[in-house]
Amino acid sequence: MAEIDHIVLGARTLEEGAAFVERLLGVKPQAGGRHEGAGTHNMLLGLGPDCYLEVIAPDPAQPEPPHPRLFDLDDAATRTMLESEPRLLSWVARTPAMDAVMGRLGPRGGEIREMQRGDLHWRMAIPPQRQDMDNLIPALIEWKGERAGKRLRDSHFRLIALEAEHPEAEQVHAALQERGLGEALLVKRGAHPRLIAKLRGPKGDDIALTSR
Repeated sequence: MAEIDHIVLGARTLEEGAAFVERLLGVKPQAGGRHEGAGTHNMLLGLGPDCYLEVIAPDPAQPEPPHPRLFDLDDAATRTMLESEPRLLSWVARTPAMDAVMGRLGPRGGEIREMQRGDLHWRMAIPPQRQDMDNLIPALIEWKGERAGKRLRDSHFRLIALEAEHPEAEQVHAALQERGLGEALLVKRGAHPRLIAKLRGPKGDDIALTSR
């Protein structure tokens, strides 16, 4: 089985992403670090002990990576979208059994990459582009040791629902079922692909992040 690990907010720069989160939620994400070789860096906001919000952006201090940056950050349409403001891009699900899941999925599961940030280490499998149903099918992560979320201050916001809309909702749901995520994401039929993360604040106020 797999479960939600974190949600991903893309930005042109980390400064823009952090300012957006602070303006929207009233709390600033804390420093993360660089993803060496992947061309990105991040900041993080704790959403309780088992989930967090990642703000990710291209890292201008790194050379161009050998692979496209995660979450379509190099895609022209994504870049254009992020010029207006940071946006929810995707989500990541953790599994304790990456090899078993990937053995079942085969090439549809993508390529497993070894990654690290500081002393944090993990393996990540990113679905092949155009097979991720517009980023609604999550990358899978298997932490090797402590999870990033365990080190974060609690913002006292909670992810209360993760929903999606897609013209081919049945295919999205089937792909999630294959990964043991059939209950993690509520999928509805919609004219355009869209991811919605609903957060609840410490005063009971609800705020939604959307991909469009």
